[in-house]
Amino acid sequence: MSEVQVQLYTRFGKKIPPGTVLFNEGERGEEMYILQSGRVKISKRIRGVEKTLATLEKGEFFGEMAILNDKPRSASAETIEECEMLVIDRKTFDALIRGNAEIAVRFIKRLADRLRETNDQMESLMIKDNTSRLVSILAKHVRDNKKGGAFVMTVDELAGVAGIEAAQARTILEKLASVRIVNLSEDKVHILNQEQVDKLVRYLEMREIFGEMA
Repeated sequence: MSEVQVQLYTRFGKKIPPGTVLFNEGERGEEMYILQSGRVKISKRIRGVEKTLATLEKGEFFGEMAILNDKPRSASAETIEECEMLVIDRKTFDALIRGNAEIAVRFIKRLADRLRETNDQMESLMIKDNTSRLVSILAKHVRDNKKGGAFVMTVDELAGVAGIEAAQARTILEKLASVRIVNLSEDKVHILNQEQVDKLVRYLEMREIFGEMA
């Protein structure tokens, strides 16, 4: 951590155990969070079913909209594993934005990215067919993967984002694995090279034209 980060963590840092519900959809919000380590699941009830909107990792922030627009939380947040995070109240958040132009610009850029990601995800969730929805979401995650190298996501994570049961997701992924579009190992989905990415995109295009794989 930089000196500034250490100072912020000393003032606002907390360790939070796994399985902790940070806030629920519909609640009033007075705090936002900046994740320093660990992972957090963001979920929302859509047509009566809980769907995972995102799995956040180090460097992500969340919960800011309730502070900005003074409206109830639009989604729920729960820690997946032990997390270290900064918990920033409304007054402190306002002071940070007003007093540091760099933080303000980074915040605006991230909000723009978040809006684009949310729009893309809502479009995917509107696809009624489970196979098309799961493959569409997986293809997008692969395209947007900025880490380089192999792409890895657990079956449960992918099922949550697609809004389907893990067993259904596994059945679809096993079909994709049978034709070497993805690899399945230890409950994780692996995409190791560009050829697999190209196969995944081609499969999605063919799926739209010819229907589900036999």
